[in-house]
Amino acid sequence: MINDDLVAFALSLPETVESSHFKNRDFRVRGKIFLTLPSLEFCVVKLTPDQQQIVLATVSEHILAVPGGWGLKGWTRIFHPIVDDETIHALVRQAWRNAAPKSMTLLED
Repeated sequence: MINDDLVAFALSLPETVESSHFKNRDFRVRGKIFLTLPSLEFCVVKLTPDQQQIVLATVSEHILAVPGGWGLKGWTRIFHPIVDDETIHALVRQAWRNAAPKSMTLLED
């Protein structure tokens, strides 16, 4: 998936806005970051540690935990240009759900 498609998908999620964090593009729902674009080669999504472990066990070839403490908290690097769109959509949607208020996620069910 190219960056433009990833950005369009992220912005299609309810109340998502684009901002920046440490000079990197990021995407937020109600002020909470769920996706960053630190590179053309990968994006970073906010998963829970348990969600991250499941993803790494099942789709780990082009998905890695962010190095260090952020990775231990569930932040996960996806090499989006080479991962299939369905997987990216699912992971970005899950990251959005993790950051969004519970009342918003109930509307998505």
